[in-house]
Amino acid sequence: MSNPPTIGNDGKSARPFVFINAAMSADGKIATIERRQTRISGSLDFDRMDELRASSDAIMVGIGTVLSDNPSLTVKSKDRKEKRLATGLSENPVRIVVDSLARTPVDADIFIKGEGKRIIAVSESAPSEKVRRLSKLADIIRIGKKNVDLARLLSELKNRGINRLMVEGGATLNWGLISNGLVDEVYTFVGNIIIGGKNAPTLVDGEGYASGFCRLALIYCEKVEDGVLIKWNVHL
Repeated sequence: MSNPPTIGNDGKSARPFVFINAAMSADGKIATIERRQTRISGSLDFDRMDELRASSDAIMVGIGTVLSDNPSLTVKSKDRKEKRLATGLSENPVRIVVDSLARTPVDADIFIKGEGKRIIAVSESAPSEKVRRLSKLADIIRIGKKNVDLARLLSELKNRGINRLMVEGGATLNWGLISNGLVDEVYTFVGNIIIGGKNAPTLVDGEGYASGFCRLALIYCEKVEDGVLIKWNVHL
């Protein structure tokens, strides 16, 4: 069972249920030394990821992922999109970029591909002109002084009706969420390749812990194609 998100004074969860989903190599890398995404998992895991997207209220990534991978973050399956539409939802979950300095390109695939709402979370330090341009393409949440305040952002997302939030990286955003106790579960597909490289991003980068490490409890583990899918509960 998952640990519940923080409970507010009204007895309701103060933030969405948050889970990280990622594919990584056998040595824990999520991209190459050039920070380029490479295929780690196969078609079964891609379908699993698509189902997770379709069942989420929103998908969140950091600006580094947008700049390096340019993901659309859309649901691929026609059937899944139709099921969402049949229940009154948009064909895609809300797509969110954590982008403290408003560096998201206006021609990014997140704006071009697929229907649905987009949110760019920026800090008070973001240049006004860049924020103005992005505001024509997405809702802007300005929260935090130099960097986006993730705890306050999640609270705002909850207020906007987002109850289930899927996080697709990258490593810096994963660290920010985990180090602030804002993650409930972590799903990792471990592929049968070794990427190597001391500068290649791992599942979680950031400053790291010297002690008091984030502890996980195993939910389950199963072989999928040539890799292993592991689900963890985060001990908050």
